[in-house]
Amino acid sequence: MSPKYDLILKGGTVVLPDGCKETDIAVKDGVITAIGTIPDTDAGQVYEAAGLTVMPGAIDIHVHFNEPGLGSWEGFATGSASLAAGGVTTYVDMPLNGVPPTVSAKAFDLKLQHAESSSYVDYALWGGLVPGNKDELAGLAARGAVGFKAFMSEPGGEGEDIFTRADDLTLLEGMREIAGLGGLLALHAESDAITQEMAARLRSQDSIDMRAYLASRPVIAEVEAVNRALLYARQTGCALHFVHISSVQALELIDAAKAEGLDVTAETCPHYLSLTDEDAVRIGAVAKCAPPLRDRDNRELMWEAFRRGSIDIIASDHSPCPPEMKLSDNNFEIWGGISGAQSTLNMMIEEGYIKRGVDLQCIAEATAATPARRTGLAYRKGSIEVGKDADFALIDFSSGFVLQPENLLYRHKQSPYIGYAFSHSIAATFCRGHQVYEHGTGVAQAQGCKGIFIPGKQSGVYERGTAYA
Repeated sequence: MSPKYDLILKGGTVVLPDGCKETDIAVKDGVITAIGTIPDTDAGQVYEAAGLTVMPGAIDIHVHFNEPGLGSWEGFATGSASLAAGGVTTYVDMPLNGVPPTVSAKAFDLKLQHAESSSYVDYALWGGLVPGNKDELAGLAARGAVGFKAFMSEPGGEGEDIFTRADDLTLLEGMREIAGLGGLLALHAESDAITQEMAARLRSQDSIDMRAYLASRPVIAEVEAVNRALLYARQTGCALHFVHISSVQALELIDAAKAEGLDVTAETCPHYLSLTDEDAVRIGAVAKCAPPLRDRDNRELMWEAFRRGSIDIIASDHSPCPPEMKLSDNNFEIWGGISGAQSTLNMMIEEGYIKRGVDLQCIAEATAATPARRTGLAYRKGSIEVGKDADFALIDFSSGFVLQPENLLYRHKQSPYIGYAFSHSIAATFCRGHQVYEHGTGVAQAQGCKGIFIPGKQSGVYERGTAYA
């Protein structure tokens, strides 16, 4: 007779939607089947979780794994391995940097071919909105894209087949189309006019160091773009998600739009909650990103915004590149992107829970539950509940480490967090009930389990969460 359950996680402190409690979790066929006191004899496998904290597997809705075409930057295998090591069990890959970018149904299918059998954890995909592809959006939605990504400033890239900025008319007409599909638009919101002109002025004065780059992308560039996008949302009824918001001033505009009734969410990244502009100057190229790192006062105000619920989602914006693309004295020319996907949950726990007293339930909401709801994945993902996929990140608060390059599973071992001392560690990661990571051992594709595509299922207006006390 086969056992009642495939797996029991025994005795851990479990972060549930309504609080934390010490309990067991039973898994059958990759799904959470029971939560409570469960006899060991009912399971084919028992994992002793006593002394560990069991959080829902994180969902990173903002990664760049760059396949097809640019797997030499980062591919699905190395990118997803790093996520597994960081307690992430589902990710949503961005449409740019691949060759071709994911702006058509054909390109979407090609990206799925590259992800299949390569990923250690589960995945979904964004489609893209660029000039000239409005007629492709319905096909992308039909294939399960969680939404569409657009840039209000030039994203950069290599070659002729690159992802380009959405001009105002493309943005307005695309938002009407997306609204008609019941979809979601994710926006990189920085004013192209401001950032391009500021960069041109500084470069004409031979100001090309990191401080010049920081000055070329001021807070007003983000605020202006957010304000313009919200105006278009009012006109079109399009649901908006602002990616990697870096300033509290932009969050104030988004808060006002939420109060007005607009369907809008805000994401930020661990680097805006842990690093500052001074860190960018000190660390150099590996800390270059857009929007750039802000000052210390803004960082602390961002934490206050997180506490009051103004920040809905935490995502990494993992944007890797070969090391040689970070080697230049001209900070306008080096590739702008932070490699951080492996450290997102660690950074939120260390900077939020341990240093600032933010409770783990709030961190789980921003790293798992809300990302799942916003991208239409909550029918399977995002919380530890009966009927959901058995996705877990097990945290060991008795075992710390200092992050070193050899700990990183990225293709290129770059990170602004190298040298950071963590007072905890990810002990293990489970995806649909299969262990895909063990601290000290590494990642492995569990027998009979590989990461699978999870299509997004949009379900109307976003269900807003609560403030994080």
